[in-house]
Amino acid sequence: MKPVRILFVCLGNICRSPLAEGILRHVAQDDLVDVDSAGTGGWHIGDPPDHRSIAVARKYGIDITGQRGRKVGAGDFEVFDLIFAMDRSNLANLRKLAPPEAQHKLHLFLDYTVGTERDVPDPYYEGPEGFETVYSMLFEGCSLLIGRLEERS
Repeated sequence: MKPVRILFVCLGNICRSPLAEGILRHVAQDDLVDVDSAGTGGWHIGDPPDHRSIAVARKYGIDITGQRGRKVGAGDFEVFDLIFAMDRSNLANLRKLAPPEAQHKLHLFLDYTVGTERDVPDPYYEGPEGFETVYSMLFEGCSLLIGRLEERS
């Protein structure tokens, strides 16, 4: 079976989405998913994840230092099977960018995985505790997502 192609999207692709990408890579079987991340904004293209995202990932044995920020592109809507926005604002931006035939691929991450219409908050202006909270939310969602995908395979 071919892997499910998943894209995580946040605003700048340096805090939440690279952390989600790293967590999903860490908890998934290699052949179950093909995962990437991107931002709706282009301010951090080519930049590594925020040092606080790197630190919280490292604390749990996950290395995201090789990731680099990128902006969502038109081709992403064709290539990926599931596109997860970290918050409603990013989901609204994705809905504006995506062609009609790709709208069904767009989801609010915690709504799809946990079943709550909650945003994963942007920890950029927070301290380490904000990144820890985001890590916990993403880990729970990614774990539930893997269970859901394993049921489909």
